Amino acid sequence: MKRIIYATITILLLVTEVLIGMYASGWVRNYLGDVLVVMLLYTLCRSISPDRPAKWFVLPSVILVFAFAVEFLQLWGFCDRFGITYRLLRIIIGTGFSVEDLISYALGTVPCYAAEICGKSRNGTQKA
Repeated sequence: MKRIIYATITILLLVTEVLIGMYASGWVRNYLGDVLVVMLLYTLCRSISPDRPAKWFVLPSVILVFAFAVEFLQLWGFCDRFGITYRLLRIIIGTGFSVEDLISYALGTVPCYAAEICGKSRNGTQKA
């Protein structure tokens, strides 16, 4: 049942991201999209493997490190250095570094950490 819930949320977030990419501009496209993409990755991982690791902070932290790594690849000019010209791939990877994106990714992990903490508390596995 957890997988269905996470998969449904993943699909809703994916549709939202596509709509933002196609129609939004300004702060919605620049910041909200980055916040939501971290949550999308989290729900995608949870839909594949709904079991929580022993340490509640592992998955959100790994996703945050991944998002930061992709952002720093943009600073390095990854797409240009590797001759990536396919438009969709350039949009997915990104081509411009921004400190604001790093902040947006960090903000996007807050609900992920909260979900992990609530999940541990609900399961009764969190130590007092």
